[in-house]
Amino acid sequence: MGFKGLLASTALLGTLALSGAAAADPVKVGLVSTLSGPSAVLGQHMRDGFLLAVKELGGKLGGQQTEVIVVDDELKPDIAVQKVKGLLERDKVDFVAGVVFSNVMGAVAKPVTANETFLISGNAGPSTIAGAGCSPFFFSASYQNDQNHEVLGKYAQDKGFKKVVLIAPNYQAGKDSLAGFKRYYKGEVADEIYTQLGQLDFSAELAKIAAAKPDAVFTFMPGGMGVNLVKQYRQAGLADTTPFLSAFTVDETTLPATGEAALGFFSGAAWAPDLDTPANKAFVAAFEKEYGYIPALYAAQGYDAAKLIDSALKATGGKTADKAAVRAALKKADFSSVRGNFKFNTNQFPIQDFYLVKVGKRPDGKVETMVQEKVFSNYGDAYAEKCDMK
Repeated sequence: MGFKGLLASTALLGTLALSGAAAADPVKVGLVSTLSGPSAVLGQHMRDGFLLAVKELGGKLGGQQTEVIVVDDELKPDIAVQKVKGLLERDKVDFVAGVVFSNVMGAVAKPVTANETFLISGNAGPSTIAGAGCSPFFFSASYQNDQNHEVLGKYAQDKGFKKVVLIAPNYQAGKDSLAGFKRYYKGEVADEIYTQLGQLDFSAELAKIAAAKPDAVFTFMPGGMGVNLVKQYRQAGLADTTPFLSAFTVDETTLPATGEAALGFFSGAAWAPDLDTPANKAFVAAFEKEYGYIPALYAAQGYDAAKLIDSALKATGGKTADKAAVRAALKKADFSSVRGNFKFNTNQFPIQDFYLVKVGKRPDGKVETMVQEKVFSNYGDAYAEKCDMK
């Protein structure tokens, strides 16, 4: 059933020595992440960001001793459901947090919310949950899937690209990504290519792109898929003629593997390591000191997810029994997000800023994404109006 990630700094055993009046059961958070297989690096970033926040808070959320139980969903929805049921029924967690991939979120959201346990997404934001399937027990500390892709759609439209090719894996997030791009891009889509989830050889797709001669390519290809696509795109010579627009394809999870092959490639994001906010500067410095690598968006969102839970529990005095009070406190989002502007829409997804980012070199020679321009300000998702919550 995964492993228990109880931070040493929680000093949980110390609470057992307190008097009955002072002692309290720890707050329990089940952190669900993809920690095995080719996409494990995404889950590692999210886990490490969440645990860093808890460590900085002295092993406590809302002043309460906290136990973080980390489970690996293995990027398998059926396995994820089994492990989440264990968190709910055996461990009696107060919150479930995390979840990288939308197919996993689609499987676990209902059992968690039906149990009236709060689910705090650290990444996945399916349109189905943002719209008619919204729940008072679901909060996103990340984004709605379409939004980062909408950044590139607007950028492509504003740049006057007349013809593009789109490429994404054939699953919910892939479909959401292309829908998001097309929400703002009104030019010709020369080809819309769906690949298998986990595909690593893109020679056939690259041949199609070369034949189509588009003004740009837009892709959503996370994890190991993105690493291979970036390298093969560069090797095919397409980078010299056809701008590479993407989301979740060139980021701090893939750049250690792609290196300079990704230089100059674009992405859309609500955050980047060089985003100029005090909270972000402190977070990035602390993360690199703690773990020795540059945090990705997943790490930033995991960090914010922990800070969101902390803010709610501070407001409730560390108590979790009154669900209405916890929900009201979560909705206030009373914490300093590493992203700066952050508040919840009626569907409990964020209203926030989004940026065009570009892969560049830091002064120390390391490669990271860097903010180029703000594309959307205080931006809510397209599905909130379909959610019947107020």
